[in-house]
Amino acid sequence: MRKDKEIASKMRKEGRSYDEIYKSLHIPRSTLSHWFSKEAWSEEVRARVSQAAEERRAVRLAILNKVRGEHLARAYETARSEAARELAVLKYDPLFISGVMLYWGEGAKDPKQGVKFTNSDPKMVRFYTRFLLKSCRIPVEKIKAHVLISEDHEEKTTRAYWIKITELPRENFTKSSLIAGRHAKRRFGWGVCTITVSSTYFKQKILEWIRLLPEELLEEAYYENIA
Repeated sequence: MRKDKEIASKMRKEGRSYDEIYKSLHIPRSTLSHWFSKEAWSEEVRARVSQAAEERRAVRLAILNKVRGEHLARAYETARSEAARELAVLKYDPLFISGVMLYWGEGAKDPKQGVKFTNSDPKMVRFYTRFLLKSCRIPVEKIKAHVLISEDHEEKTTRAYWIKITELPRENFTKSSLIAGRHAKRRFGWGVCTITVSSTYFKQKILEWIRLLPEELLEEAYYENIA
């Protein structure tokens, strides 16, 4: 038996992977596979190596998840602290107050979802979009819109209507969806528009505003400071 094959066989039986053997002996993986594929012990070793690799991957994944979780926890705490500081400055701003209250009533509250606001009232959608742009200083390219329209409306015209209402660029609108079927007594006017900001950091901020602002508005001291 070739000396390098003998050494490689010994390493493989010890549970070394093809990568480890290649790095040590510089024998191509294809050669190793050819040598060992017909050996009686090869399948048992392959299963053992695969299981060991899977266990290592599981350990690495657990470590990464822990690190990611700790990082997110710190980031979310930073977001909530930032929200509290901004609230102290913005709590008398009508646009900010109204925007937070709109989201409190109509926005998605699940922390795992993006900042998503859905409504069929054009003025409400316009007001909320302006809240994102002016009060929250969200870059316009980060704001996406989606329109749900009924079959008795033309998609191009409906999309153009919501572009005008929201004052968002055309490219910010994703492909529209249709409401299946028609109902004589139920109309959605110009459809339903959903405004989304995909940011878990901003989601933490707006949830913190929803928590803190009502408490401020219920305090008598708040109104004493209004000129």
